[in-house]
Amino acid sequence: MSRQDHLEAFTQNGYCVIADLFDPNEIRALRREVDRFQTEGLVKNVRTRGDGETPDEGGKANLQLIPLFDKSDLIRSLPFDDRVVTIISRLIGDPFLLHLDQLFLKPANFGAGTSWHQDNAYFKIGNPLKGTAMWLAIDDATEENGTLRLVPGSHRTTYPHERDPFSNHHIRCYPPEEQAQTIEVAAGGAAFFCYGTAHSTGDNHSSESRTGMAFHFLHSDHTADDLVAGDRDRRPWITGPQAAGGLKEYGVDVRGSFQQLCETA
Repeated sequence: MSRQDHLEAFTQNGYCVIADLFDPNEIRALRREVDRFQTEGLVKNVRTRGDGETPDEGGKANLQLIPLFDKSDLIRSLPFDDRVVTIISRLIGDPFLLHLDQLFLKPANFGAGTSWHQDNAYFKIGNPLKGTAMWLAIDDATEENGTLRLVPGSHRTTYPHERDPFSNHHIRCYPPEEQAQTIEVAAGGAAFFCYGTAHSTGDNHSSESRTGMAFHFLHSDHTADDLVAGDRDRRPWITGPQAAGGLKEYGVDVRGSFQQLCETA
């Protein structure tokens, strides 16, 4: 697909997919960070037994880690990579900031999916096309191991959400699942879906674990007055007059460092 095709798909369907965004060496470096997170016990199971509170120990596991920027210099630099900046600028426009970063890991055989939801049910911005997730496949994401499912055009509808009883913090909705598309993404590729696109992931029935990283970006027109104030001052501007490559937020300018850090990881 051309750049224009990506933009049209994003605007019309609420999402687009870009293959081979990152190369195998870069993905190996990111995967090593994921392994380190697990070794250090940072990744936690958010799956519950159906009451929204009791951990599902010994059952299914939906492992998550949030945020990522304070745990990895490599991942902290990723949103500032020129490839990412170019795509996000094209999809939601400038200026924009990094709103959120997180990791999802589904263990082999018993990894649990995440229920249907729209990100805008959490963020509540006026125009859902002005915020986007970049869902990066660290491992090949397939139907068998619970890849993304997206409902085309669902960003035009606001679905009622309720508490998800199988998660300790998630909410869920009930979009028309029969219209959903299963989005398989090879490692290094990424799905970009706006804040209004209804999406879910399935269970991992494969013999290998599956990890994805999600980076959320938000246009300045939809940032709340207190979004980057107080305890939320670690949401760096990526483009625009306030952008300093993370210097103001992290104390170091990380622009242009992602590929170098991959080489030395």
